[in-house]
Amino acid sequence: MFAYIKGSLEIKTNNYVVIDVNGVGYKIFMSQKGIETLDEIGNIVKVYTYYYVREDNISLYGFTTNEELRMFELLLSVSGIGAKSAITMLSAISPSEFAISVISNDTSKLTKVPGIGNKTAARIILELKDKLKTEQAIEKDEKTEEVVSKQEINEEALAALQVLGYNKKEVEKILGKFDSSKMTVEEIIKAALSYF
Repeated sequence: MFAYIKGSLEIKTNNYVVIDVNGVGYKIFMSQKGIETLDEIGNIVKVYTYYYVREDNISLYGFTTNEELRMFELLLSVSGIGAKSAITMLSAISPSEFAISVISNDTSKLTKVPGIGNKTAARIILELKDKLKTEQAIEKDEKTEEVVSKQEINEEALAALQVLGYNKKEVEKILGKFDSSKMTVEEIIKAALSYF
């Protein structure tokens, strides 16, 4: 319903902000990280939003980047993950770390999030891998944790960026703009995100 809200930041609390747009204050729930990155009170801010509707709850959730919004939407699609859990995850793990965890079956990063145990982390990976069936999805063999070739690293970065909602062609074009030969998957993702 609302793609984003742009207006004067009036209130900042631990879990929500209020943005004034032409005399209407929008209460927007955000992750702690997101709130910390916003400007000072009184400044004009732009927040990407998700209009959350349930039987007993209608709320706006806000994000400083489209990657955060995409991660939130993916988490909501997992059974047993609600909006509050998804926002908590956004405070604890970056979208790029999240994408890498899903692509590489790494539950250890996800279990560092408060309230996410081994079963929930495994369910997140299982359900999102099924949803994101792209021909590029890489499954790491747990025994082959040695050196991964440059091509595999690029493919893993490509798959992680697709998890964040970018299409394959635009990601491939961006990856061609810089030398990734000595970069890790996470460094490639961060470099690519700076072009979007």
